[in-house]
Amino acid sequence: MAARLSIAAALAAIIALVVAPSSLAFAPPSSLLVGGTKSSSFVQQHVITRANTVATSMITELVTDIPSILASASTTIPAVTTDALSTLSASSSNLLSFSDQGQNLAGIFFQCSLLPYLFFLSFLSFRGNRTPDLGNFGWQFLLLFVLGTIPSGIVTRSVYADSLANVDWLHGGAEALLTITNVLIVLGFREAMTNPNYTTSGSKFGNVPKIIAGAAVVAFAVACSTGTGLGFEVHSPFLFGIGNLPEETVMNLPFVQHSEPINALSIPTWAIHFSSVFEFLFAMDLIWKFAETTNNPKWKGLTWGMLPLHASGICACTYHFFYNPSSLQFLVELQAFLTLLGNTTVAIAAYRIAISNGWTLKELNPFPKSEVSPEGIAIDEAAVMPYTVVASKESELVLAAKLTALTIGSSYVLKYGELAFDLPLTENAVAAGAIVLGIPAATAAFYYNRGKKEGGESGFSLPSFGKDGEGLSMADVKKFGVSGTVAYILTELAFWAVAFPVASTALYQTTGHWPDVMNDTGDRGAVLAFIFGAANIARLLVPLRLGAALALAPWVDENIINREDKQ
Repeated sequence: MAARLSIAAALAAIIALVVAPSSLAFAPPSSLLVGGTKSSSFVQQHVITRANTVATSMITELVTDIPSILASASTTIPAVTTDALSTLSASSSNLLSFSDQGQNLAGIFFQCSLLPYLFFLSFLSFRGNRTPDLGNFGWQFLLLFVLGTIPSGIVTRSVYADSLANVDWLHGGAEALLTITNVLIVLGFREAMTNPNYTTSGSKFGNVPKIIAGAAVVAFAVACSTGTGLGFEVHSPFLFGIGNLPEETVMNLPFVQHSEPINALSIPTWAIHFSSVFEFLFAMDLIWKFAETTNNPKWKGLTWGMLPLHASGICACTYHFFYNPSSLQFLVELQAFLTLLGNTTVAIAAYRIAISNGWTLKELNPFPKSEVSPEGIAIDEAAVMPYTVVASKESELVLAAKLTALTIGSSYVLKYGELAFDLPLTENAVAAGAIVLGIPAATAAFYYNRGKKEGGESGFSLPSFGKDGEGLSMADVKKFGVSGTVAYILTELAFWAVAFPVASTALYQTTGHWPDVMNDTGDRGAVLAFIFGAANIARLLVPLRLGAALALAPWVDENIINREDKQ
């Protein structure tokens, strides 16, 4: 500290020597007038002489103290540097906290899932599909939910140093945006199917749902920016925990055997989660029926495409059921992977719908379309065709009341009912996996049987990229004989050649070390699990892989099989 004062004094002295004469020239006249104008030159000369004397004395003292100043600086400067770096780190933490998961496996999956979702929105919005305006807006609103997780993640990491799943008031607020997304989808598709006066560009609800959705986004943004200042703590419940039972009441329930962990979800947050799951199932059902409304069975493929997203939601609920333990972190990675898979499958499904309604690569042309082209006229005519409307058996209010009752009831049963069992506190990975696989499997079985009953077959088929919905098969590859088979083998080898480096890189980004598949069974299992997941995605793209093999077959025939004949 003494060194700092000495250096500061020396700098002040030097400044005095340089500045004193000139500063007097800019001083107010009254400061120079002491006893009249005749004394001004005397005062000026006296002040300059005094400043020179003081400055000379301070510089002499500084030169004398240089050894002690340097010794003190050797310990002071590192401390100052450390303080500065700490301040810089604290100020930048807000900018980095939203991407703190960007380098782990879940973050990579979530980031990669954005691109296929944008493709999905593009194909779904094709005018020939006759997608209901409000329902289409609901799918687009999901992007605001994704965007809303950024400020909530910033607050969670920078203020509470915890995960979003454990900060109930932020967790519930962010999840509420997802619930609004599902409500908009349900309202849009249901009205198009049941309202005989509905048009694709209009709704009996007007802009009210969109305004409410926008207000919810603003309210959540305000909560993120002011919540911590209002005293919300890490475990403050969402919506002030309205509906939560007092702890004494809970412990007096006859079936309760355990007390709740401090990070247990509140009733409002559980209600938001259950509402999202139920609404999404309802949306899957409506989109399945929308195939009849538009007389286009390709819409049923979108229901199948939504299945991985449904499983992703079940992953999140299962993680919360076990109170978000770090030992079940794989559920977070699985949720992210299923989100990527689901966004890919709905993009493929939307592509098939658009293709069936006349979409071509010409739609990618950003310039204005010709108003007299035959293709454009046909698409425009199809876009205004009326829906096949079916009368609604229940009003929106009745359905809303049923959904509310089911949501609240399920929230109470799960939140307090699980306290009667040891399972939620055991962090059982096998049980968690069974829940995540079991519920979506039951949903898939339901639609499989439903499709088989309605159409004489399962209603499910792999995505096709052929003309008029006719997909490619291995028989098409075999038509090229040996060349086709070799081409197919090469495409498969290319997949596996890419899969291992990608899996290894993902593990490195997650753990910070490259996999040791020869000696570490954990690394070997992680890499194989990643490749297995990628292989399952690749199975959904069988027609695309077959198409690649067919495209490669002529080159194989010319440059590998019959190369000698060519020479």
